[in-house]
Amino acid sequence: MTVTNPGTPQTGVTYADLIVEALTRNATRTAFVHGERSVTYAEVASLTSRLRQALATKGITQNSCIGALSVNTPEVWMTQAATALSGARYTGLHPMGSIDDHVGLCEDAEVTVLVVHPTFAEAGQKIADGTPGIQHLLTLGPAEYGVDLLALSEELPAEPLTRGPADEEDITWLQYTGGTTGRPKGVMISHRAMVQEVYSLTASWQLPLEPRTLLATPITHASVLPLLPTLLRGGTVVLQQGFVPDAWLEAVQTHRINYVFTIPTLLYALMDHGHIDGYDLSSLETVVYGASPMSPSRIEEAIKAFGPKLLQAYGQTECTGMSTTLLPHEHDPADRPELLSSCGRPVTGARVELLGEDGEIVAPGSVGEICVRSRAVMSGYWKRPEETAVALEGGWLHTGDMAFRDGGGFLHIVDRKKDMVVTGGFNVYPREIEDVLTEDPAISAAAVIGVPDPKWGEALKAFVVAKPGETVDVESLIARVKARKGSHCAPKSLEVVDALPLTSVGKIDKLVLRAPYWSDSERSVN
Repeated sequence: MTVTNPGTPQTGVTYADLIVEALTRNATRTAFVHGERSVTYAEVASLTSRLRQALATKGITQNSCIGALSVNTPEVWMTQAATALSGARYTGLHPMGSIDDHVGLCEDAEVTVLVVHPTFAEAGQKIADGTPGIQHLLTLGPAEYGVDLLALSEELPAEPLTRGPADEEDITWLQYTGGTTGRPKGVMISHRAMVQEVYSLTASWQLPLEPRTLLATPITHASVLPLLPTLLRGGTVVLQQGFVPDAWLEAVQTHRINYVFTIPTLLYALMDHGHIDGYDLSSLETVVYGASPMSPSRIEEAIKAFGPKLLQAYGQTECTGMSTTLLPHEHDPADRPELLSSCGRPVTGARVELLGEDGEIVAPGSVGEICVRSRAVMSGYWKRPEETAVALEGGWLHTGDMAFRDGGGFLHIVDRKKDMVVTGGFNVYPREIEDVLTEDPAISAAAVIGVPDPKWGEALKAFVVAKPGETVDVESLIARVKARKGSHCAPKSLEVVDALPLTSVGKIDKLVLRAPYWSDSERSVN
């Protein structure tokens, strides 16, 4: 029986509520470390309050949109926090993006105020000049262009932090996808979704009770996910403006970092660096990696380098990064090597199923599309109702990732639906081939695509990157795949390259790899 009581309180908890809670409970503790500078919680609360007021003087109110282009600094996160407290939307511009890309994104997002780090002041002016809707260019410090937002904030009195006017279904983060399938889409992330992200991460990502978190990839994007959970536990966030192996390792040692959030390409760089043994990494408790697949052989290397501390996080922008985790004790190459190819089991708060083309759950062991139901799922794509309807068909978020579930309930991703290659009538998932290629001790990374072929329809082409000082035996690699996966999976060609193209979020960009072979055909963008 359903009991209806109109007086029953609803949660109504917003992301702004959590920000206020985090910043007002630990006044004297250190919230951020940035270079030689430490910032207390009280200082963060004070500046966040003044930033909110300063942004209001520039027309930022509920449902308006702020864009930000910055390296990692405490102030850029405070700008995000002030945006949430204002009930406005925040959109991050990736530091690696082009001016044209930024203009297109700002125009689509309806950005009215652009906030940039002084490093990007000139770029910010060009973006503002090219985007009719941008009314103000603000800088996080003195610069040749724009108005100094921090100086403006200093003129205002700090006020007690309040949750602001936002409802839990209001959009707080308009985050654009990495763009591997054409023009990036704006993903509408509500306060409700961000609150669930905090809950799911805290429950399922093995965040220490007193976290000291190191973030080197952009907090204007996915690396922001562990930041508020860390602050809610009274922890410290150490920020770096970019990833440099020795600086990263030095920070872990110096600041006794116990929690890191990174991506496979950076872990590869650390392992290939050759100097890990020279640093004390004993403080590390959890090494979270995600954003793109990591081959089992390289996972084993990482376990040897860091110890049994790896945690794989699988998710998408469309579900605020929260789908599944493979926990450290499940990374066991000795007893359960098959799990190294798994993305784990659902996080707390998420229901994850594998659906077939008919929308029904597939049988155990069969391949289906990973679909998610959770309060962390997006509200839809910004100004794209048709694509929203497809992505959220049947009340599920359709991820486009194909996987099977083993007897223990662990999901194993076979590949992206769009990356499957049909060659000679066989459906081939490139990721399976890539995992075999990276088993070779000379290989650092690999990517496999389909290219046009008059006989096979599509032929498999592999690209590999050698580890420093190693030589690649091309014929031996192709023979390895043939022996392990069958002749239909053996690449027809294999090319050794210095590096693989990456998207702004560190994923291998197969769109770029395919483009020279497919020219203007549809396959190049699918």
